[in-house]
Order: sequence, then structure tokens, then C-alpha cells
Amino acid sequence: MSATYRQQAPAKVNLFLHVTGKRDDGYHLLESLVCFTATGDVLSGELRDDDQITLSITGPMAAPLAQNDINENLVMQAAKLLQDTCAPKQGADLILDKRLPIASGIGGGSADAAAAIRLLCEMWKLDLDAHTLSRIALSLGADVPVCLHGKTCVMSGIGEEITELPDLPPVPIVLINPGKAVSTPEIFKARADEGFSPTGAWQGKQKFQSAASLADALSECGNDLTLPATGILPEICDVLNALAREDGCLLARMSGSGATCFGIYDTTSQAERAAHAIATQNPDWWISPTHILSEKTREQAEIGAAFPD
Repeated sequence: MSATYRQQAPAKVNLFLHVTGKRDDGYHLLESLVCFTATGDVLSGELRDDDQITLSITGPMAAPLAQNDINENLVMQAAKLLQDTCAPKQGADLILDKRLPIASGIGGGSADAAAAIRLLCEMWKLDLDAHTLSRIALSLGADVPVCLHGKTCVMSGIGEEITELPDLPPVPIVLINPGKAVSTPEIFKARADEGFSPTGAWQGKQKFQSAASLADALSECGNDLTLPATGILPEICDVLNALAREDGCLLARMSGSGATCFGIYDTTSQAERAAHAIATQNPDWWISPTHILSEKTREQAEIGAAFPD
């Protein structure tokens, strides 16, 4: 029986996101503090004797992907790119357990692509240097390099510049998506007449001992895409208000280009109560009480075969 390999694809959260400029080629320059959570997708795979690559998608969020060409999935694109680059002698049967909503601002597809790169490098015993991995990741999408890095960092440029930071504490956090996708290009188009934020908003090597101290520091920053996003999808405001009014919420903010928002809470019990209360009132929303991954909690997660339900 062939061995089964697994990689987690944790949700990416933009704790703040500033648009700092625009290149001549139309790409926007960003600066964002990024962390990852204990909620995410899971990618598994087994080796094949031939050079074929297959991908099956399961899980609670698989249905929206069923109508798409499987070859357009970022997992398949990452696998084919690695295969073209390195010409491994074996193929792979891949299974994506899709738990994160798609087009939701928490890097689901990008996290899946990064997991595919890690998984296939392990399966095919590929020894690629950092520059090659970065080039492959960026060619798949602006968020793939930061998801491949997988640790707390400041992401800048168009996503390719990563400044590693000290771990954040395992702060309780609630992720909520209203069940509707928003188009990132439309959001950037909607803010076309707005100015740009200055760079250097985050003081590099800060360390935090509590959710309150982190939330206080984040209050000096924001998400420059929130206003245009809420103009396109007003339900984002409903999510932000639902998070903010629950007891213990220290900060409520949209992640990335939305529509997923997050709330930072003082304690795990407050986060879980908030998630339960909001879910009762909004049964159609995707809601996940979780926590920020630190080195310790990341190691604990890697011991298990998958994220906890």
C-alpha cells in the first residue's frame, strides 16, 4: 500500500492591509501584516508509478469548485508547474479536503497551492532552492509566496517581499464569511480615485503577550480595501457589526479583499460564545472560531493528520 502524505493549508489573515502604490503594469503595491490560523484546508496525496497527476476535491466547500475545470485549480497548476520544472519520475493522486470558502480573502486557493508545493516536494524528493520556490509560488498568484512561507510576516510589494517577524501569541480569533464572494479586481477598481497609504506602518520586531496588546497595536492600522468592498457587498458591514458587538471583541476587521472578516477576542471561551451566538442568528454564514498559529501550535497541528473540525 502506498504511503499517504499530508499538508495543511491554513487560512491566511491580513491583520491589516495598506495599499501603498501602483506599478506601471497595473499591479498594486501592498503592505500587510499576515498571520495564519488553525482553520484551513488539508491536501493529501499518494505516489503513482506513472507521471499522471489527478486531483479529487472533497469537504464541505467542495461544491462551488465542482463546476470548474479541475486543471484550473491552483493545486493542479502548482503540481504541473513543479512537474515541468523538475521532471519527477512519478506522478501523484491528490485529494483536497476543502474547508475554507472560495474567493473569500483568507487565501484559500493560494494556501492550497502552497500546500501542493510543499507536499509534492516531499513526495517527489525535490530539493529546490528558495529563489526557485519563490518564483514558482509568485507565478501562481500574489498570495502564494506568503502562504508558502506560512508564518507571521509583513508582506509587501505585490506579495513577493516577505519580512519574517516574531510569532504572535495564539490569540483567539473568529472568522466569518457571509457566503458571498467578491471580486478583487472590482474592489481595486472601486478605489481607483483614492490615495495610497504610507509604507512602514508596522514596527518590525514587536512582541505581544496578549490579545489586547495586539489589538491595540493593530488599531493604528486598517484595511484600505474595506470601504470599496462594503460598497460592493454591504453584507460585510453586517459581519463586522456582528463580531464587534459580542462580549470580549477587541477588534473586528475585514481580511484581504473580503468578504471574510475576523474578530480578535480576549479569551477562547468568549470567541466560542461569540461564534455560537452569531451562528444562531445567521445560519447561512460560514463561521469558524479558531486561533492564530504560533510555532508551538503549528507543531502541534502538524502532528495530527488534519485540522480539528
